[in-house]
Amino acid sequence: MKIVLVGIQGAGKSTQGNLLSEKFGVPYLSSGHIFRQMSKSKTKLGRWLKETLNSGALVPDETAVEIVMEYLKRPEYAKGYVMDGFPRTEAQAKVLDGSVDTVFLIDVSDKEALWRISGRMTDRQDETLQAIRKRIELFHDVTSEVLNFYEKEGKLIKVDGELEVEKVFEQIVKAVQKREKKA
Repeated sequence: MKIVLVGIQGAGKSTQGNLLSEKFGVPYLSSGHIFRQMSKSKTKLGRWLKETLNSGALVPDETAVEIVMEYLKRPEYAKGYVMDGFPRTEAQAKVLDGSVDTVFLIDVSDKEALWRISGRMTDRQDETLQAIRKRIELFHDVTSEVLNFYEKEGKLIKVDGELEVEKVFEQIVKAVQKREKKA
C-alpha cells in the first residue's frame, strides 16, 4: 500500500497521514518534515534548504527526488507508506511512477487553509504569511499537473478536506479498502 496525500498547506495532510499510518500499519513520510530536519544541519545543503523553505519556494525537482527516493530505499518503506509533500511536480510524479497505488487530494479552499494555519501555534520559520501565500500560489500553479498526471493514471481520488477530521479519514479509508478489494 503506497499512498500519497496532496493538498495545500493546512489541508490536513499530516493529520490524515498519521491516522492512516496507524490504521494500516505502514510508515508515514512527509517530505516537508525531511527538508525541515535537513535545513537545521550546518551543512551547505542545510543552509540552502533553510533559505529555500523560508522563502516559500519549492525545493527543485532534482534535489527533492534525490532526497525522497533515498528515503524510500530504507527497509521500513518496502511494504508501503503514506507520504505527503511529494511529488509536487509532474517530473517528480514520473520518477515515482509505478510506486504509487493511490493519490488523495485533500481539497480545502485557500481561505480555509489560511484560517487553519493562522489558528495553530507553531515555531516554524517557513509559516510567515508571505511564505504561506507563495506556497498556496505555487500549489495551484505547479501541483495541478501532478493531479492531472494521476487522474490520467486512474489513481487520483478527491476528498472533501473541509469536513471534520474523522469524516475525512473515513472517506480515505473507504476508498483504500474499495481499491484493495479490486486488486
